Amino acid sequence: MKIVVLDGYAANPGDLDWAPLAGLGALTVYERTPAALTVERAAGAQALLTNKVVLGAAELAALPELRYIGVLATGYNVVDTAAAGARGIVVTNVPAYSTPSVAQQVFALLLELARGTGRHAALVRVGRWSAAPDFCFWEGPQMELAGLTIGIVGFGAIGQAVARIALAFGMRVLVVTRSPDPAAWPEVSFVDLDQLFIQADVVSLHCPLSEETRAMVNAVRLAQMKPTAYLINTGRGPLVDEAALAAALHAGQIAGAGLDVLSQEPPPATNPLLAAPNCVITPHLAWATAAARQRLLATAVANLQAFLAGSPQNRVA
Repeated sequence: MKIVVLDGYAANPGDLDWAPLAGLGALTVYERTPAALTVERAAGAQALLTNKVVLGAAELAALPELRYIGVLATGYNVVDTAAAGARGIVVTNVPAYSTPSVAQQVFALLLELARGTGRHAALVRVGRWSAAPDFCFWEGPQMELAGLTIGIVGFGAIGQAVARIALAFGMRVLVVTRSPDPAAWPEVSFVDLDQLFIQADVVSLHCPLSEETRAMVNAVRLAQMKPTAYLINTGRGPLVDEAALAAALHAGQIAGAGLDVLSQEPPPATNPLLAAPNCVITPHLAWATAAARQRLLATAVANLQAFLAGSPQNRVA
């Protein structure tokens, strides 16, 4: 079997091992593949692995030998699953591999907003503490998480992991989900979206991107939030109307935002959030711990093994 990885660098920039995948066939790994080279590089492959390289109907039509697509991510919108299904191509994804890492990043962003650890460390290095008249020095409010209310929008594996950490911090937890389960989660309160945005000191987004949720954080929702509240987004960039969020931050309508995802990645220099005050942005790295990426590759290998054995797992098409 010919196996081609179209864009392997993000999942494995060199610290992990492709050998288990190579054991399943003749493997070629490309670090990145521009759209113009997708068909050329995929030609003759029975199995393709992709992270962000798009495999649409046109590409699939040009690859008659293709039988399997493994998406190196949980989201699989880069593949035209309808076209794949019509051609008998099995498509799999990798669910839940990054749950602990993304939940950890939620609180890394939140703690930076609440305590400014990185910002204060940078101020120390430029001499601000050395020049201070007192034994201690801080710039801006210092916020304790205990007693605050966090609102979690979406309650899948990551949302639930965030809830557990929030409870350990002594936070009150509000949840919006289509499937509330008060018996399983007596420690949290299930509410509607309006109540969550009105009551929460922190709003954290963990819902899928759909036409219903696109730009769900807009000028109306931001106006519902407390002026002391924070927004955290480690889900999908388009969940947020970025122009509206930038305007709210400039106006002091909310206290700050912590974002690991944006609507376009990498962002253009014109993205209004890059110049917005009290906005901490990390470059889509919440998923990228070595442990999470190792789980990703292990599951990708297991998915292909299951396909070859005639019992596909984690199938999405």
